Amino acid sequence: MMPSTPSTDELVQQVLHNCAVSDAHHARDYSLCIYLLKMREFFRWEHGLGFSERLPKEQLGEWITAREQQWETLEEAEFSTLNYAGSEHGPYDTAPLNQALEGTGLIYSGGLCGPKAHFFIAELEGREEQDGAIIYTSGRELARELTAPPALSLGESIFLRRESLRRMIWERLEEWGGEDKERAIAHTAACYNFKGDFDAALEAMTDDELATLREHELGEVAVGRELGSEWEAMLATLPRSRIEFQLRAIRDHLVDCRYTLPKILDEGRDAALHFYLANFDAMRKAIFPELIEAYQGYINGDKGKALRETTKRGEELWLQQMDIALSIYRKNGGEPKILMRSLEQNLPRI
Repeated sequence: MMPSTPSTDELVQQVLHNCAVSDAHHARDYSLCIYLLKMREFFRWEHGLGFSERLPKEQLGEWITAREQQWETLEEAEFSTLNYAGSEHGPYDTAPLNQALEGTGLIYSGGLCGPKAHFFIAELEGREEQDGAIIYTSGRELARELTAPPALSLGESIFLRRESLRRMIWERLEEWGGEDKERAIAHTAACYNFKGDFDAALEAMTDDELATLREHELGEVAVGRELGSEWEAMLATLPRSRIEFQLRAIRDHLVDCRYTLPKILDEGRDAALHFYLANFDAMRKAIFPELIEAYQGYINGDKGKALRETTKRGEELWLQQMDIALSIYRKNGGEPKILMRSLEQNLPRI
């Protein structure tokens, strides 16, 4: 690990400020239950507590109150510029800032993930290039937000966040609690020796899932090249809504049917397949229940036959739906209300 300097310390504080501004703008987007769970784990990260350590109730409550008071003061705030090594960077100037950070052992990312701005700065573990994309893998995080996506792509750059992924895996295991043995997360856990050595098993699973995220994000970059700027422009036109979530899920399904799932099946990575299904959110289940049914075939011993057939059909389906959406956008792109109404009429209802 490279030692921090006064200049990088100041940069970390600036990134933390922008993280707080982003949270101030979006913390109310979550249901109360999800919000409280996220706050608990945000507290755990900020205070450097291990996964097995109990959270101090009184201190946690005081911290939540103080954090909410801070966000209230930032609700109208804008993101700050980032000053580093005598140069000024905008919060989304990821590539030039990372050029300036070369040799410090740190990596920065600033960009949009859905409607929310996400920022983080972390210790850099590795950098590689594949298929024209640059892949950065980070370790210990010095600045992050309430929500920390374990992977994201910005243009031709991919950021894989080991610490956030490890934390996300632990949260899924904690939520499951070892009760229902039929759930996909139970099948995932059975592939590792969590009872014998929890920490080693968690590290092994994190390594495996980094490979899955890597494949998905490479697929995102490839699909992004095909779509150009139109798809993101369409999403930016839409208000936060069911239709917006549906369109994001459609793109995710296309990427996974074309790239992620075939790779997992070809490599026979059972744990990765189980964990993929364990993270299926409500929207993705609602628009692609056939994949859940195909997964049951895998559980029952069909060796992935139904999954391969379903992903092949799925790729065609999602391409078709994306073409429909883009065609509608080209006709009605400047009128959000008309665009919404037309998309609702022409996309499958869920």
